[in-house]
Amino acid sequence: MSLEFIGLIGPQEGSESQAPRGPGVDLEFIKAFAQAQEYGGFDKALLAVNTSAADSLIIASHVAAYTEKLGLLVAHRPGFQAPTFAARQFATLDQLSRGRASINVITGGDSGDLQRDGDFLDKDARYARTEEYLDVAKQVWSATQPFSHEGAHYKVEDNLTLVKPLQKPHIPIYFSGASDAAVEVAAKHADVYMMWGEPLEQVRERITKVRRAAAKYGRDKHIRFSLSLRPILGATEEEAWARAERILADAKVLHEQRAGKRRELNVGKNNVGSSRLVELASQKVVHDKRLWTAIAALTGAAGNSTSLVGTPDQVAEAALEYYNLGVTTFLFRGFDQLRDAVEYGQELLPRIKSLVAQQAQGKRANG
Repeated sequence: MSLEFIGLIGPQEGSESQAPRGPGVDLEFIKAFAQAQEYGGFDKALLAVNTSAADSLIIASHVAAYTEKLGLLVAHRPGFQAPTFAARQFATLDQLSRGRASINVITGGDSGDLQRDGDFLDKDARYARTEEYLDVAKQVWSATQPFSHEGAHYKVEDNLTLVKPLQKPHIPIYFSGASDAAVEVAAKHADVYMMWGEPLEQVRERITKVRRAAAKYGRDKHIRFSLSLRPILGATEEEAWARAERILADAKVLHEQRAGKRRELNVGKNNVGSSRLVELASQKVVHDKRLWTAIAALTGAAGNSTSLVGTPDQVAEAALEYYNLGVTTFLFRGFDQLRDAVEYGQELLPRIKSLVAQQAQGKRANG
């Protein structure tokens, strides 16, 4: 199984433990952050979506100009524009970037944030809309003759888009969502199903569940799995845990300062993934020796918020355990974003690659 590493590119430096600094769209930071991840061996970088932040698709076009190999995984919320229009945008990005575009479909997430952009559909209705949205988008990318479509959410007549993605048969689709409705849509459409960092047993169960659902479409061997984590590294295990505690202390200060602000209201509301992480955090602060949940507990698991804590060797060994469950893509982002991205590229990614290669070599040697 081939490995893939994904980083993150935001428009501005900052995290749960570091207050935002610089302009809201910090061109120098974006350039440095993107190039550091490309140089460090990341295959792709996620450009996240949020109603209060810069547009991820436009930022991706900017990043494409400053990088040569780094893939552009653009978070995208179906429902705010026609699928035909979005399909043309992504096909154009794929052409401009010479085949580096991917789409991260975000349907559920923070319902409070969705409502700020005017989306008040309930979760099941949103996923039904997403399924139809992707049906249409895929048709736009592949059609060689004009097509029409009429469904519950979209009606299209005589559509033929001349700009097509370079990647065939279509732009890779990464799909996020932990609810049953999410799994059903992912089973039909996802190339990669994305999960937040949960303990090994829970990840095993979710992979089994998604594969079972994908089997109905003959896709159980096709779909791949991604795990999102926040590695915290130290030269020694003690140093790593001490750094984790410093991050938590800084995050508590910022959390108090942000309490009650508009963008913090309803975080994680109706979000199954967040609820799962909060429940796990309430059971234990540390699962499986080094999966640390304290930030998830503090923030209500508003996003990728669990960490693997330890030396680079220890964290790489923990990642290998997830790999052996079927996780082939790892999304890593830090709390000190630029510093951590450089450290991951130097210390963590090469170790994980080496462990996977050694394991594969051992299996071949043993027949």
